[in-house]
Amino acid sequence: MATSIGENSKESSSTLARLAPLQAVLFDIDGTLCDSDPFHYLAFREMLLEIGYNGGVPVDEEWFVKTISGKHNDDLVSVLFPNDHKRGVKFLDDKKALLRRLAKEQLKPQNGLYKLRKWIEDRGLKRAAVTNAPRANAEQCINQVGLADFFDVLILGSDCKHAKPYPDPYLKALEVLTVSKDHTFVFEDCVSGIKAGVAAGMSVVGLANRNPSQLLMEAKPVFLIKDYEDPKLWAALEEIDKMSGTRKTTA
Repeated sequence: MATSIGENSKESSSTLARLAPLQAVLFDIDGTLCDSDPFHYLAFREMLLEIGYNGGVPVDEEWFVKTISGKHNDDLVSVLFPNDHKRGVKFLDDKKALLRRLAKEQLKPQNGLYKLRKWIEDRGLKRAAVTNAPRANAEQCINQVGLADFFDVLILGSDCKHAKPYPDPYLKALEVLTVSKDHTFVFEDCVSGIKAGVAAGMSVVGLANRNPSQLLMEAKPVFLIKDYEDPKLWAALEEIDKMSGTRKTTA
């Protein structure tokens, strides 16, 4: 049973401990490695305002979370421009360029990310970045938070038959890494991503840093954390070490 962000860590620890011996950790990118959602929101708000979307009224963050967050561009074209696919594709291409300009040298890693990186590297675990974002945006985020040499593979939703919330990207990551879903878990920050990981048969740890906890819990993560410094996460990782017989001291 999934637990909420504020509950005791015992159940949270046991849900991940059963994955021991752990083989791999998979990460979403936007909102998971870096806090990029504000830049996405600003880009959409600015560009939609320019074309008179929503009667010229700026979209708000609640609309962004429900309508945009975590969705693949192909789906967004249908949502925003249901009757003009060509215009929708151009709009999203322009938005990608604006996003890169807004985010350049401003993206920051999620709190505790480097501590988690060390934990993963010290144990020799495989790792993949799995995203619905376009390659250029994904690589920009990975590079700016200093993880260019961390991931074994980058899996794009556009390289799969179906993007998130379908399980295809995560299933492809398991295949490429040659690891089992029973010994791998996922970090995700949005509903569609959590659903994708769960549909792929994996345990998903949700980051409740921007999206409402209630919405995230409906997607059935094993538990939610605030960031990578969250004591609940480290209690769970310590339990994995204990079950694997590889307990080490984290910095």
